[in-house]
Amino acid sequence: MTERVLLIDDDEVFTRVLARALAARGFDVRIAANRADALAGAREHRPDHAVLDLKLGEESGLALIPELLDIRPELRILLLTGYASIATAVEAIKRGAWDYLAKPVDADQVVQALRGGGHADDEAAARVFAAPPLKRLEWEHIQRVLAECDGNISEAARRLGLHRRTLQRKLSKRPVRESGGAPG
Repeated sequence: MTERVLLIDDDEVFTRVLARALAARGFDVRIAANRADALAGAREHRPDHAVLDLKLGEESGLALIPELLDIRPELRILLLTGYASIATAVEAIKRGAWDYLAKPVDADQVVQALRGGGHADDEAAARVFAAPPLKRLEWEHIQRVLAECDGNISEAARRLGLHRRTLQRKLSKRPVRESGGAPG
């Protein structure tokens, strides 16, 4: 019997590529780009698995987990996110997600998570702690706060609870990414 997957993500390119890759690996794939489509897809398609993005436009994938499980209690939900954190992983598992992966992911990682043995409580926890290095999470948080402050280091340092010079030292250790931050 072919395993059915509901792929729920608002990134059209990512969704199309992953759907094609999962289909090539033997899955029957349906796509949903928002909450309403996801709930309708769960009712109509009756999937065995759901691959759910944490951010669906302005909506949260976390809020969708219990709704999907109300429709399909045996559904194995894999939560994907580009904003990996231990708190998010714990919350996803508490709400009923089977597993959790930080983007970027490839189709083989998704298949392994979908077909994986034990429940995520045991296995995913170890991966989450190893997945995004703490320094990377700190760097991304600093960049977000700095962007919110329009590059004002003094204001960003105040919001982060750091001395301005400490923040400047942290920023000088890594180059500023083109997409997320202002020069110091």
